[in-house]
Amino acid sequence: MFGIPRLRGSVSFFVCIVALAILAIAPSRAQGADDFHLAAFLPKIQIKTFFPGADRIEIVKDTPPVAAVYGGGKKLGYVFLNSDFVDSTGYSGKPIRILIAITTEGVIVNAKLVEHHEPIVLVGIPEARIVKVFDDYRGLNIAHLAEGGTQDHKLDIVSGATVTIMVIDDSMLRSAIKVGRKYGLGGLTALAQQASGPKFSIAPGPGTVKDWPALLGDGSVRHLKITVGEINQAFAKSDDPEAKNRPESGDPKDTFIDFYAALATVPTIGRSLLGEGEYKNLKNHIPEGRQAILLAGTGRFSFKGSGYVRGGIFDRFHIIQGENSVRFRDRHHKRLSRIAAKGAPKLKEVDLFYIPKNAKFDPTQPWRIELLVNRPTGPTKKAFLTYTLGYQTPKVYLRAEASAKSAYEESASGGKTPLWRKLWHEKFYEVVALSVAVGLLTIIFFFQDWVVQRPRLIKRTRLAFLIFTLFGLGWYANGQISVVNVMTFFNALITKFSWTYFLREPLIFILWFSVVVSLIFWGRGAFCGWLCPFGALQEILSKIAKAFKVPQIQVPWAIHERLWPLKYLIFLVLFGLSLYSTGLAERWAEVEPFKTAIVLKFAREWPFVIFALTVLSAGLFIERFYCRYLCPLGAALAIPGRLRMFEWLRRYKECGSPCHRCAQECMVQAIHPDGHINPNECLYCLHCQILYHDDQKCPVVVQRRQRRERRAALSAETKNVEGKAT
Repeated sequence: MFGIPRLRGSVSFFVCIVALAILAIAPSRAQGADDFHLAAFLPKIQIKTFFPGADRIEIVKDTPPVAAVYGGGKKLGYVFLNSDFVDSTGYSGKPIRILIAITTEGVIVNAKLVEHHEPIVLVGIPEARIVKVFDDYRGLNIAHLAEGGTQDHKLDIVSGATVTIMVIDDSMLRSAIKVGRKYGLGGLTALAQQASGPKFSIAPGPGTVKDWPALLGDGSVRHLKITVGEINQAFAKSDDPEAKNRPESGDPKDTFIDFYAALATVPTIGRSLLGEGEYKNLKNHIPEGRQAILLAGTGRFSFKGSGYVRGGIFDRFHIIQGENSVRFRDRHHKRLSRIAAKGAPKLKEVDLFYIPKNAKFDPTQPWRIELLVNRPTGPTKKAFLTYTLGYQTPKVYLRAEASAKSAYEESASGGKTPLWRKLWHEKFYEVVALSVAVGLLTIIFFFQDWVVQRPRLIKRTRLAFLIFTLFGLGWYANGQISVVNVMTFFNALITKFSWTYFLREPLIFILWFSVVVSLIFWGRGAFCGWLCPFGALQEILSKIAKAFKVPQIQVPWAIHERLWPLKYLIFLVLFGLSLYSTGLAERWAEVEPFKTAIVLKFAREWPFVIFALTVLSAGLFIERFYCRYLCPLGAALAIPGRLRMFEWLRRYKECGSPCHRCAQECMVQAIHPDGHINPNECLYCLHCQILYHDDQKCPVVVQRRQRRERRAALSAETKNVEGKAT
């Protein structure tokens, strides 16, 4: 059985396994990084299949690397990897690597898929269907394409692999154009650099609040509307006969999609569209210099679709700026309820998208959104059309920069207050409230012997604390720690650690600091039992369920001790995935319902909501069900929690033999049949310590009270007898 001695052994075994995994993966990652270069992939191709007259190929010593191909003493063209020049990350979180051959005239002659990890291709769609797409790129003149000749190229979407194909197409074309400009292929020249003249940035300040007509009028919000008649006409002109034969039904004047876009990080635009509260949340959520866009729409067609629920990537739109492309994952997305601007229409979809930090996005330069509209043409086939909505930040919101220094450079040189200090200042009241709560909890734990002897006080204090944790820390301040924070911290330790990154989340930083201290003194229970918003939600719902006489299930010990290791297995899987791919681990970390129930307050897609509600429903019958058996965060904290230095929870030698009162009343069954408390499972609710001093319930204390009462009665009787004798 999984008793405590055996669990201690398993912890040591876990530490050994983790150490071996780190030692094994560190060199493999370094080696893998070296293997992903052009020379490693060239042997996988027959160069004559790319250039029939080729007789020699040599690597050009340049960055990024390319290979020059020669034939008969003449340079025929170049071969390069798309991933060396542009981001080609797909669903898997890893690059899709394609060898591309291009002539000196700027014509693509061939392409070969050499490495990918796309799940839809590995286990679903045959790779041959993806490879066949490359045939459409042969003969494509990237010089014409770079000058706006989009009619030269038609994207052939493979149904079911939309994102994968779009990433392939985007990375191939943009990398080819970059190579063409770099080496002057087909007459292309490098883009002119802004050697002189003013550079622009978003003008600082609070901004003013404008109504909806004003925002549309000055270009702050850009608009695209497509009617049913227009979309039917567009598909009728396409080359797909099935698309022509399956028109949208209804009045041609009906709205197919009414689509809006705006740069939400511009103060005036953000305050107007989001409202004061949501705009403040946005500024607190993203670092200075990062951008966010607001997209909204209504009509028959959804610009979001539902593909991102399954795969995490929004496949119906992306942003293009110059030669860079930006795609969004679900972690970059926040759903909003409405547009706050006065006079704004009621729209079905209103969403905020954070520009990824590695995107080379300049908010002062023009950009456009490409909207991919699909139409089913068969059970598994679709036809696609692309619509474009351009955006340029109005000049009234820009200011000319006298210096080329970025905000981060100014901060580093002392010219600006560091961002993390600003964030702490802006969240001053939240920081004070959490600090007071942590301080109060510390006092309770240090003086717990005095507190637990006042059951009414500790019970009321605990209930008030849980309410504060759920409503204040959780639903108001979004102060929910996740296992993702654990993986991020570990990855930072083995890569490039910086305190600045962690200081940008004041409440999370305070929580983590308190967790580290509490692990030394009390184990994981201080956080899990008192400061976890999702744990507080479970416990409050359980109290309500008990008040309504919902039957409670006492899990048999033999089953219980075999179920609690599940959370450790879940954590180990997530931890292993994080070593392989942080993005993949973050996606699987949705096994935590924290984001759904606390951060997004159930305003999410139905599969996530159903999972969260299922877990909470189980907790109505088995108290703290998720904490007991499934929580990877609890498991992650329990492992270092074994190193705590003090034993604060008191026990009698009679605990467990013969008395089992505490074990039967422990809300998470953290007390073993032999009477000892398992610190890995204990949530430090202090109920067992209340019983420890209760002279009405604890048999040991009851016997002591009874002996005192007998001695007092005997003494009183003796005094009465002596009094009568005298």
